[in-house]
Amino acid sequence: MDFHGWIDIYLDHLRVERALAKNTLEAYARDLGELARQLDDGTVSDVRRIDPSHVLGFVIAGSKRGKSARSSTRQLSALRGFFKFLVRERALDTDPTALIDRPKLARRLPRVLSYEEVDRLLAAPPTDTARGVRDSAMIHLMYASGLRVSELCALKLSDLDRKVGTVSPLGKGKKRRVVPVGEIALERLDLYIDAVRPHTKGAATDPHLFLSPRGKRFTRQGFWKLLKAYARACGITTPISPHKLRHSFATHLLRGGADLRAVQAMLGHADLGTTEIYTRVAQDHVRAAYDRAHPRA
Repeated sequence: MDFHGWIDIYLDHLRVERALAKNTLEAYARDLGELARQLDDGTVSDVRRIDPSHVLGFVIAGSKRGKSARSSTRQLSALRGFFKFLVRERALDTDPTALIDRPKLARRLPRVLSYEEVDRLLAAPPTDTARGVRDSAMIHLMYASGLRVSELCALKLSDLDRKVGTVSPLGKGKKRRVVPVGEIALERLDLYIDAVRPHTKGAATDPHLFLSPRGKRFTRQGFWKLLKAYARACGITTPISPHKLRHSFATHLLRGGADLRAVQAMLGHADLGTTEIYTRVAQDHVRAAYDRAHPRA
């Protein structure tokens, strides 16, 4: 089978068996497609003829075209997964990416909102309009439970246990987790579900928790726009995004003394190393407090 055929089989494997999100699949398809186009000069039509020099040449060519180290690392990660799959399927004897080091990255710390900025943002939506009540419930829930914006928009009424105070989002890889919801966020959700949602178009037939005025499931883009509008309205000048609320959720928990493993479970991270980055942000907060308060800092 030629290279393109194996790419199709691998993408089907990711879609069916790994249940990867559509955006992730598209990124993998782009990365593998770029490699296929570079090899389409007739010299490598059989995957068994691919060696480390082909992969390294591909990465170097991307760097010369101006591809960032972060993009090259992501692309190399996609290639690693593909070639490991070929080894498992016995299409290759060895993995040509095994000895290739990934570009070194300066690990960027996530930027978070201050406690005072979060308070202002949560208070921004008006509670005397139906739209304001809905927006307040969404923003409170996002900060209270650290959801991804895709998880927030995909939530169904049945995913929220108002009696116990938990929400069960469907995360990456279609893995479901249970996350606590704070009392204040529950109060906002109760108001929205009891007083506003029943009067929204499509509420009787649509199972999703948050609906637009047109009775459709709320979109990621729609939530991003309303979040930016409320941030401007309450005077937050730093760039804001739904993911920054998630970063703030994790960092504020760790500053308050939460266990790292518990935060990992609430965020739905498969790897603890992904969660550990927030400990550095929390430590920066401790260090800043030390510098301000200690006479010999």
